[in-house]
Amino acid sequence: MSFILHPNLTKKIFVMDLPLCQVLLEDESHYPWLILVPKRDNLSRMMDLTSPDQGLLMQELDLAQRVLWDLFTPTQVNVAAIGNKTPQLHVHVIARFASDPAWPQTVWDHPTKRPYELKEKEEVIAKLREGFCKKIS
Repeated sequence: MSFILHPNLTKKIFVMDLPLCQVLLEDESHYPWLILVPKRDNLSRMMDLTSPDQGLLMQELDLAQRVLWDLFTPTQVNVAAIGNKTPQLHVHVIARFASDPAWPQTVWDHPTKRPYELKEKEEVIAKLREGFCKKIS
């Protein structure tokens, strides 16, 4: 069986593949917001991963946090794996700023969404890919 994204995750923007996770971008320009999805079937919780995959997920989460931190210099980086609405294991990694419209509440508490403009989206994706590649090599 091949890896299949949950329908709620197929609406996200593909950034790149890491050894374990597919990296997606939330179409929300208020916050640089990544979603890491382990490329394994039938997982809902982190504890469903094998021990080696749990370690790899932690390494890739660390990488994603550092990429956001270095590229966007946020006030904070939030990490969350909730899964109430989308049962496939996925982890949100969100760069937050004291000046963002939801601060200090969660991004889910803020009703206003602002999708990326096409050029802005292309620039952010290129910036993220370059940031990941620099950290990996």
